[in-house]
This record gives sequence, structure tokens and C-alpha cells, in this order.
Amino acid sequence: MLPNKAKCLALLGGVLAALSAATASAQMLINGAGATFPFPIYSKWFNEYAKVDPSVQFNYQSIGSGGGQKQILSETVDFGASDGPMSDDNLARAPRTLWHFPTVAGADVITYNLPGNPKLKIDGPTIAGIFLGTITKWNDPAISGRNPGVNLPDMDIVVIHRSDGSGTTYIFTDYLSKVSPAWKEKVGKGTSVSWPSGIGGKGNEGVSGQIKQVPGSVGYIELAYAKQNQLAYADVKNSAGNYITPSIESVTEALATADIPDDFRFSMVNPPGAQAYPISGATWLLVYAEQKDHAKGEKLVQFLKWAYSDGEKLAPGLNYAPLPDALIKRALERVQSIKY
Repeated sequence: MLPNKAKCLALLGGVLAALSAATASAQMLINGAGATFPFPIYSKWFNEYAKVDPSVQFNYQSIGSGGGQKQILSETVDFGASDGPMSDDNLARAPRTLWHFPTVAGADVITYNLPGNPKLKIDGPTIAGIFLGTITKWNDPAISGRNPGVNLPDMDIVVIHRSDGSGTTYIFTDYLSKVSPAWKEKVGKGTSVSWPSGIGGKGNEGVSGQIKQVPGSVGYIELAYAKQNQLAYADVKNSAGNYITPSIESVTEALATADIPDDFRFSMVNPPGAQAYPISGATWLLVYAEQKDHAKGEKLVQFLKWAYSDGEKLAPGLNYAPLPDALIKRALERVQSIKY
């Protein structure tokens, strides 16, 4: 027979295991899917919120904005996420009213893999030419002319683009459509487009990985991914004629100029502002105005309130621009209107 002390310890272990199992089974799971652009900040939010309310767990699949839109429309998730606002046609397919909640803003950066990874300057028409396949060498005058003193190699440019439906792509192609008539006519904007050239990568993660592996490559990714992967990225010429480094500050200036309607669907690419970064975009959570599941709906509303009050403060630490106070106030008013 076990000594009394051993018996007590064994019994205590069994009780703790049972309590742990009961807690795990009682924990509510809220499922979401979509954009890779905000994945780093959303992961942080979900981890931090678990400390605020341990009764709920968020399961977020970073599958791209196109996938997020499809899954929320089919109601296979409790919320979707997208960096491109949904089209009128897509919204019309929703079984009931679907709302956009802006969360943070960020930058699409032009990243590349060159010997020494020099800091480059580039403008919109040149970016369009590279991705259209009309500028094919790194020492092309369109690039070298803007970068005097930089020894650009006689190397083929290898274009890397997204292979999945992507809000990062939406922001990028929205920008190119505004600065390049040729791009607007031949390719246009969208979460998925017919790419004239290049190699596809899945998610911001996939494009980042390709850039790191392929010498001479160029692609577009969210700023947080470039910094995490220690990738070089270019300063981009804005509408005021200044070459701007993507940063929280230059994205914040771009966001400050955005005209934001009542449905919160807006674009902020190629904005006015002397220090505004031109390839900036917001990202949204997609949530039904009327929640089918009362308990989940209540928890989702509580999370959104926390995100706008406390979560926004975490954005700069992960290279995202928080929303301005006036926009947060408007978004919170909409959150209050969610029925569950």
C-alpha cells in the first residue's frame, strides 16, 4: 500500500488533472480565417486576450484574404479577415448583413534579394514595369537612374507574387492601378489577378521565403514580414514626389488622409501628404451584424471592444499603425450594434 503522503499526492494529481480537463472542455473556441497581412498582430492579440478571458480561445487560420471572404460567406468560421474590402457583389452573397471592422494599417513593401542588399529608391511606374515584365534587368536605367552610386548588377529580375487570393495583393494592385495606366488596362486590381510574369508564393510567408532563397528576386510583402525576415526593402516615391521609407509614421500619415465612409470600406493607396508612404493599406475583420450563436456572439463583441481599447496599443511594436482615435470611436459604436 502507498504511504498516506503518496496517496494524497496521487489523489491531488488526479483532482488537478480532472479540473484541467474540465476547464479545457469548457473553453469556448472561436474560429476565424483570412488575411496573412495582419497575422503577426492578430496572433499577439489572441494570446494577450487569453490572459484577459481564459474562457475563450481563438483559432485563426492565416490562409489569405480571398479564403477569409469565402469562409465567412459560407459561415464555416465565426469571423473572416481581409486586407481588401469586399466587393458589392460579394457582400450581396452574404446570408445577412456583414460588417467590416478596420483594425490596423500597414505597408506593402518592395523587397528584393541583391548582392549586399543596397537601399534602393523606386517609383510606381518602374514597379509596374517590373511586374508587367517590361523591365527585366536590375541595371535597367529606370532603376539605376534613381540610384546613382549603387552598383546594380546585370542580373535578371525574378518576380515573386502571391499565388493565393490576397489582400496584400489587393493593396499592391490597387496602388499600381492608380499610378500606371498600363497596369490598370492590362491587369487591374483585385485579391487575385492574372500575373503577366513571375513565380507564385503562398501567403506573405511564402513570398518572404522565396525572396530569401532566389538571388535577383523582387516581391511585395507586409512590412512586418520584411523586418522579421531581415529582408531589404525600397523607399517608394509618393504623390508629392518624395521617396518615403515604409514605417509606422509614414503609414499613419497615409491613414490620416483617408476618406472613410460609414461602411468602413476604403482605400488609402497613393495618398496626398509629403511624408505619406504610397503603398499603405488597412485590414478588416468581417463580422455578421446578427450572430447566430448567442454565447459566441457575446464573446466576439467583448473581444472587439478589447481590441479597440487595449489591442491597438500593441500595434506599433509589430510594425503596424494603430487606428486614429476618431476612427476607433466610430468602430466601437458599430461593435455596440452587433446583435447576439
